Amino acid sequence: MAGISDRNYSAACGRLASRLGISQSSARRKVEIRAAQEGARDPASRLELAVRMLEEVEAAGVDNSDSFTEQLEAVGNDRNFMVED
Repeated sequence: MAGISDRNYSAACGRLASRLGISQSSARRKVEIRAAQEGARDPASRLELAVRMLEEVEAAGVDNSDSFTEQLEAVGNDRNFMVED
C-alpha cells in the first residue's frame, strides 16, 4: 500500500511513534490497521484517526521512553563489565 504523502499525517504518526517508543513506520502501520478496521479510507479520516490515537495514548499516560531508558541502565555486576581488556 502506498503511503499517504500528507505532512500532517506523517507528523501525527511521528508523534504517536515517539510517545509509544516505536518506529514511525510501525506507528503508521498501527493507524492503517485501525483505519481498515473502522473503514476509514480517505486521508482526512486517517489523519483524524491518528490524532485520536495520539490523544488516547496521552490520556492513558503511556510513555514508553522512560521504560526503555530504565532498561538501558546497568544493574548489579553489569556495572563493572569491561568491553575491552
